[in-house]
Amino acid sequence: MRKLLLIAMLAGLGLTTTAEARDYPVCLRVYQSYHDWYDECSYDTMAQCRMSASGRSADCMTNPWYTAPQQQPTKKKRKHRRQQ
Repeated sequence: MRKLLLIAMLAGLGLTTTAEARDYPVCLRVYQSYHDWYDECSYDTMAQCRMSASGRSADCMTNPWYTAPQQQPTKKKRKHRRQQ
């Protein structure tokens, strides 16, 4: 039973996509070498990102793939007159 649960959890982790990383407006770019880096786009604010980047070979940037949620237009309520 435990093996089945472990397999299900690992399969769930494999289903994550890069599109999920695009839901945050700020990215942390972590440099591993001069030509090698990766981005962690999981921060809501620059302050959060800067705290994570502190003491590391990393830099914060705005997420170029982020699209802010669009507000739905509000529908105007029509007032109905009562007929007498």
